[in-house]
Amino acid sequence: MAETIEAERYRWLKPIINKEMRLVDVAKICPHSIRSLKRWKQAFEKFGIDGLVPKSTQPKTSPNETPIRIKELVKDKRKETNLCAKKIHWRLEKEGVIVPVSTIGKILKDEGLVKVYRMKKIKYKHIKVQRLPGELVEIDVKHVPGPVAGHRYYQYTAIDTASRWRHLEIFDEETTNHSVEFLQIVISLFPYQIKAIKTDNHATFTNYYVGGNKRSDLSVKTLHALDVFCAEHNIIHYLIDKGKPTQNGKIERSHGEDQRKFYEQNTFSSVADLKCKIVIWNEYYNNLEHCSLGGLTPNEVLYGKVPNVLG
Repeated sequence: MAETIEAERYRWLKPIINKEMRLVDVAKICPHSIRSLKRWKQAFEKFGIDGLVPKSTQPKTSPNETPIRIKELVKDKRKETNLCAKKIHWRLEKEGVIVPVSTIGKILKDEGLVKVYRMKKIKYKHIKVQRLPGELVEIDVKHVPGPVAGHRYYQYTAIDTASRWRHLEIFDEETTNHSVEFLQIVISLFPYQIKAIKTDNHATFTNYYVGGNKRSDLSVKTLHALDVFCAEHNIIHYLIDKGKPTQNGKIERSHGEDQRKFYEQNTFSSVADLKCKIVIWNEYYNNLEHCSLGGLTPNEVLYGKVPNVLG
């Protein structure tokens, strides 16, 4: 068996070149067409074995080819922000440069700037529930990776499921009091009334699963401080099912973004440095175009205006 394409082509041409068989007779047993044999024979007679090396059929020029200036602009945006094709399209559109999403995607693929997936992703059709800002806010805690100045810290996160606006706070402990304090801060910053929150079942947020805290009718003996605070402010407190973190999917994805694009890209000399940098990062997140928002940013949805987009 031939090891290269040119060797395979020469294998079929050899009896024709040596005049052992006619081209039409070789075409009867050859898996390739007679047209290909003729083209290979002409190339061999003109260039020898090098003429049988396969060449790209991609046209060298095209009247509709994207200008090099646009290609370089797309590449620079990708390397600078690491945004997807759709978000780059929206970002360029705000700068007065109109480039189709499909064109941006092809440029990124040709330049090797996209992820290579080994298996095809299964797409599920989800029914999206339309909500108004404040109708449901997801709250969770992320442990800050590694110690900062010799101490452990915790990132409290709240994200509005309608606008994707979020707020982050750093605390030195993960306690019930900090959960209440964090919700108070979110209420003071959020421009709409918060009607409901959703958390996991950690003791920081609920004592529903604490042993010995239930009566025979499964009612809770002692209310959690966060539940008391929510009741005082007419806020419904939902709990996700045990072992189902995807029910807090928006905040889980948000924490993934924090890990990849913030914690893995920064070092912190002190807790003050951490708090300063996380404020900048959260402001960037709230001013970032979201696919789920049709190219709008959380601040644009929440405040109905176009803010200055950070780099």
